[in-house]
Amino acid sequence: MKYYIISGEASGDLHGSNLMKALQREDVNADFRFWGGDLMKAVGGTLVKHYRELAFMGFIEVILNLRTIAKNLSFCKQDIEAYNPEVIIYIDYPGFNLRIAKWAKQKNYKNHYYISPQIWAWKEGRIKAIKRDVDEMYVILPFEKQFYEEKHEFPVHFVGHPLIDAIGDRQQVDEFVFRKNNGLSEKPIIALLPGSRKQEIKKMLSVMLSLVDDYKDYQFIIAGAPGQDYEFYKQFIKKSNVHFLNNKTYDLLSVSTAALVTSGTATLETALFKVPQVVCYKGSWVSYQIGKRVVDLDYISLVNLILNKEAVTELIQDDFNTKRLKKELDVLLNAYERTKFFVNYYELEKDLGGKGASENTAKLIYNATA
Repeated sequence: MKYYIISGEASGDLHGSNLMKALQREDVNADFRFWGGDLMKAVGGTLVKHYRELAFMGFIEVILNLRTIAKNLSFCKQDIEAYNPEVIIYIDYPGFNLRIAKWAKQKNYKNHYYISPQIWAWKEGRIKAIKRDVDEMYVILPFEKQFYEEKHEFPVHFVGHPLIDAIGDRQQVDEFVFRKNNGLSEKPIIALLPGSRKQEIKKMLSVMLSLVDDYKDYQFIIAGAPGQDYEFYKQFIKKSNVHFLNNKTYDLLSVSTAALVTSGTATLETALFKVPQVVCYKGSWVSYQIGKRVVDLDYISLVNLILNKEAVTELIQDDFNTKRLKKELDVLLNAYERTKFFVNYYELEKDLGGKGASENTAKLIYNATA
């Protein structure tokens, strides 16, 4: 069958690539055309647009790029019609994907949505479009099934979280070899995950790296995001105990003592690697003020949302400063306090269910379409 897949972010590229592999196991004739990234491209098929051309962060940034977004929407519709797939698979990225889904439904394409838009956080009104335009929804967070089915009477499939597969299936890292091959010393590692977009990386790294001189017995490693090269990051690397690793985030987390993490999927990845973390977020003043008024959540990190408690500290906007960050990093490095993280992370993993999210979703998509 012909599958058209639309993913607009780095996390979607990861989950999209694993879903594609699972679909290949279900369907020996699987043919892919997709919007995504390097991981999806490596599986096979045709990459139409890379996600780094699509990701705009915050309300103001979206407004400034409305013309580009409109052109992408128009091009996507034309490309789908030319390819004429049996099914369109949308991976998160709701601002774009729900617009395409509305058009595609009118054209009688099958719409399957993998990784629900976070309408439980904001824009709950999107449920009307989802119920109208989406044929099958596959959710990856345990509370989402209850949200859709009990609150909105829309049946969905809880398939488990794909990160469990992505992390569990990776090859174990030899720490000695990893350090040697990447020019790292024997000092404990503090991982810095400043996000995937240039706008947020600039905001986050300057504060994260302001701690460096206070932790001479540690080395700080910046996890380079897919789609961003070293030339961009090197402007931030001015101390001897600061290093940069590109496209090795999982290997880095597997050997890290602590992590400072920009809010997003990375908070969950860090937790699944059992690394104590501080969650950080700082957007533009205008975007933050708007967001504060439209997002109805007690927490911003997936770890805390799933557990429904403050298992990890969140430093948001003005709280994200050198003084507060140093205080919270000291907590992460305290032997007694660290045990609390491990207990909470174990509970988190149980709530997310077992392995098989990609396989579960692939089977459901194939059986519903074949």
